[in-house]
Amino acid sequence: MNAIARYESALHALSSQNRLRALRPQSGIDFSSNDYLALAASPRLRIAITEAMSRGTAIGAGGSRLLRGNHPEHEELEAGAARFFHAERTLFFSSGYAANSALFATLPQSEDLVILDELIHASSREGVRSGRAASVESLHNDVASVEDSIRTWRAAGGLGQIWIAAESLYSMDGDRAPLSDLMTLADKHEAFLVIDEAHATGVFGPDGRGLAASLEGRDNVIVLHTCGKALGGAGALLSLPRVLSDFLVNRCRAFIFSTAPSPLMAVAALEALMILKEEPQRRAALESLVAFAGHQAEGHALPVSGSQIFPVIIGDDLAVMQIASGLRERGFDVRGVRPPTVPKGTARLRISITLNVTEAAIAGLFNALAELRG
Repeated sequence: MNAIARYESALHALSSQNRLRALRPQSGIDFSSNDYLALAASPRLRIAITEAMSRGTAIGAGGSRLLRGNHPEHEELEAGAARFFHAERTLFFSSGYAANSALFATLPQSEDLVILDELIHASSREGVRSGRAASVESLHNDVASVEDSIRTWRAAGGLGQIWIAAESLYSMDGDRAPLSDLMTLADKHEAFLVIDEAHATGVFGPDGRGLAASLEGRDNVIVLHTCGKALGGAGALLSLPRVLSDFLVNRCRAFIFSTAPSPLMAVAALEALMILKEEPQRRAALESLVAFAGHQAEGHALPVSGSQIFPVIIGDDLAVMQIASGLRERGFDVRGVRPPTVPKGTARLRISITLNVTEAAIAGLFNALAELRG
């Protein structure tokens, strides 16, 4: 059929570049998920959801939050999360992608400028593309580059609000943003600072509140906390001032016109926050595993990121997929990541350390990796 020929051609082109994606079933020891605290199969989350269902909690919301989809569980989560993260308000979305894209499509206005770190999540970029504000990229983790962008825009006549966007812990490199310096810069230029804590929530900070815990609650700070990574469930929470939360409820099309997340996922997220507070040993155990993995990496002359994310840069797209395949054949679930997810020439293995693995498994992984790399 001629109508689908162009799609076949596009897929063939991806295949010829060794960039064709395919869904794969779970197999082997988990070195690829974001289930950092092993909460996805937590008995406490199972019990919380089971008890909620026995009380009559609905599986589906049944509508958008502004219609009949606003359940008590949503409001309980948002109130509890605001207390936990020391924020004025939180707003629950179905996913981190949805929250990020909704935020950037709605809050920055036509006269504003959004400055995105060049390695920021695709969801932030998607939101900016859907919104009305101008945008520029800054060099990765380079505060001077951010300020240069501000000065250039102001010199060209820009008069609106500045929005500075960064991940606190970058998903593909495992490195941290200079949040303190970015906050100082935001205050200096009366800008908003938007911090994506997707890979830091639950892992870092007091009670697992993230790397931005000391900044949260300020009137020029917005923080995204995903519920589908270290918290073990699904959804995301935007932490922000009350007036911005109210603005999203009134103007954010993705919020207004979407069926609300499952009330059961709100129950799971609230229970996960309680686990963070009541079971600090999970973070301590993860920290110990990360330190062990760091020693293993150093022993094989591999760089250490300082977080639970260990990128191993291979460079060539085909080579990285061959090594990933070899690791899976040896029982280790490691995935290759290729452009455009990462910059051209930086195809990599993304090794994720979680409480789903042991020290023996980590040592076995790095030994296998050394064999496959030659």
